[in-house]
Amino acid sequence: MNLFFEESGDFKAGSMMSQVGEAYQVELASGKRSKIKLKDVLLQFTSPDPVSLMEQAKVMAAEIDLAFLWEVAGEEEFGFAELGTEYFGHAPHAVEAAGLILALHTAPVYFYKKGRGRYKAAPEASLKAALAGIEKKKQQAVIQAGYVEQLKQNQLPEQLRALALQLLFKPEKNSIEYKALVEACDAMQTSAPRLMLANGGLASAKDLHLSKFLFENFPKGLAFPTVAIPSLPDNLPIANVQAFSIDDVTTTEIDDAFSVVKLADNTVQVGIHIAAPTLGIKRGDALDMIARSRMSTVYMPGDKITMLPDELVETYTLGAGQTRPALSLYVTLNTEDWSVISTESKVEAVPMSANLRHNDLDALVTEENLANDAGEYQHKADIAVIWQWAQALEKTRMAKRESFGLKAEQTNRVDFNFYVEDDVVSVVRRKRGAPLDKMVAELMIFANSTWGKFMADHGIPGIYRAQGGGSGGWAAKMQVRMVTHAAPHQGLGVDQYAWSTSPLRRYTDLVNQWQIIACIEHGITAPLVAPFKPKDADLFAIVSGFEAAYSAYADFQNNMERYWCLRWLGQENARQVEAVVLKDEVLRLVDIPLIIRLPGMPQVARGAQVKLDILRWDEVDLSVEARLLEMLTTLTDEDIDEDIGEENSDEEATSDTKLEVKIDGPEEMPDADNGVLTPSAE
Repeated sequence: MNLFFEESGDFKAGSMMSQVGEAYQVELASGKRSKIKLKDVLLQFTSPDPVSLMEQAKVMAAEIDLAFLWEVAGEEEFGFAELGTEYFGHAPHAVEAAGLILALHTAPVYFYKKGRGRYKAAPEASLKAALAGIEKKKQQAVIQAGYVEQLKQNQLPEQLRALALQLLFKPEKNSIEYKALVEACDAMQTSAPRLMLANGGLASAKDLHLSKFLFENFPKGLAFPTVAIPSLPDNLPIANVQAFSIDDVTTTEIDDAFSVVKLADNTVQVGIHIAAPTLGIKRGDALDMIARSRMSTVYMPGDKITMLPDELVETYTLGAGQTRPALSLYVTLNTEDWSVISTESKVEAVPMSANLRHNDLDALVTEENLANDAGEYQHKADIAVIWQWAQALEKTRMAKRESFGLKAEQTNRVDFNFYVEDDVVSVVRRKRGAPLDKMVAELMIFANSTWGKFMADHGIPGIYRAQGGGSGGWAAKMQVRMVTHAAPHQGLGVDQYAWSTSPLRRYTDLVNQWQIIACIEHGITAPLVAPFKPKDADLFAIVSGFEAAYSAYADFQNNMERYWCLRWLGQENARQVEAVVLKDEVLRLVDIPLIIRLPGMPQVARGAQVKLDILRWDEVDLSVEARLLEMLTTLTDEDIDEDIGEENSDEEATSDTKLEVKIDGPEEMPDADNGVLTPSAE
């Protein structure tokens, strides 16, 4: 006797060896023996043999007309034997019965299983919908196969072209387009970005990195919504100064300037003037929503994405020959010891005399020339005054910093500026701590610290940067954090520090400017009328949103700078290059701020200079491979500080930290607006 039975959802046939009660011992063709319960047995037969039965049943199942079988089945539940009699016109023999069972079991679209050997025909509406779905899947499979073939020939199907970015960065993984892309990549043993570059879905590796950033951070595109640009206020007093700015040649968002007026013997007034777009932007209006959605201008070599519309920037930027609204901090100084006699904050219109540029002045405004009164340039006398005060400010900060238990800053290091024109990159080494840098940095730190205290004294909140000043958590790690109350910034050596000097390009500064102007205009009643009242929950939301956006922007800037470093290697055909050891296996090239890791490199002292052979690099994943050729020289301590800076945990990495190099220096350093994200101020 042979049995046809169901076991674990599968149908099998075997020879019965014995029976004990309602259980059978069955031997399969493979020789394996199984214990089968009576309820799982569907057929008992003597011929053909089990193997032949299974073979013939499968052939029979394939020949059964499922549509006709469905019509024969009717609407009521049935057993396979009953349906077999109707379908075959006679009681089915073993092969027919087994074939029928296999057909029913493998056609769940037509028949629903109700029990062992029992089924029910699917309702007509359900059957039609299921069959339509099957047909659709067949058609999609054909289309998908066509996509795959085109992709394998490095051709991008038109249907995929419009979805290229979505397929790369946020795909619908059940779509045939994505499945085709994955299948083609597997077949070609490549990645989706590389395949898109090969078939024209992306123009270049630069396009890949930029598109990914924009897709994730600017999903609605870069265009600003149509919004009315406010006219300049016409009721502001005009300052009796001739102000000037100091910026990189590419800077367009000029939001800080200076002026110097001699008052009497040994007394001088220095003005720090900050563009005042808040006079045209009100909390909650359309322009505020635009600025808040972006949080900051985004910088990259050769380009930027501004926080505010160009028309507004052009209206409020401190351009030469224009008189523009400004928030001014006037500082009266005793020039004998450069002590501060008094400070005064005003909202006014400031005449701009000049926009001075680093590219023109760096070679002229040197410490030696300043000491010897050499060289000729605009605002020479004013710059000489500011230089003297900046040195005194730095000395005071360093003393304060040391009182916090920190060692003095090392500012004589090298930074790198990127310039891109027609896809050709120039990387220019520039010594940080040069006189113009120090002037701008020190005066911005002074303004941000002074205005931070100004807000705190008036009892209104602001957005502060704090470092240290406590125990545990952030403070213990000496990490910089953003808070809404005045707190020390030990790394900078100030008792409080509130970003306030870049309102055209940083939303935190815009918020703080609103608060500062409220203090100027309303005095002790400022807490009642300031845009942000004490304990305003929205201020905490701004801090959180700003930190998230700023982190994403910084990562993007670093990636783009690394991309342009790799482009520079190819552009200059740089194969054998010199590098300096930062730490263990981490090196940085001397000519560009490109970080390279050399696993297994012999341990050498930090600051050692080596020669590398650049083997290959990849602009897609931003990787670079190199090998050590020879050891050159070991730098002196002074050279090390100058070339790579010190890696102290008590310092905040500034915006000029290039490609993972931590810079040991003040948070406020000149912003060249040429790829610097500007956590450093102006």
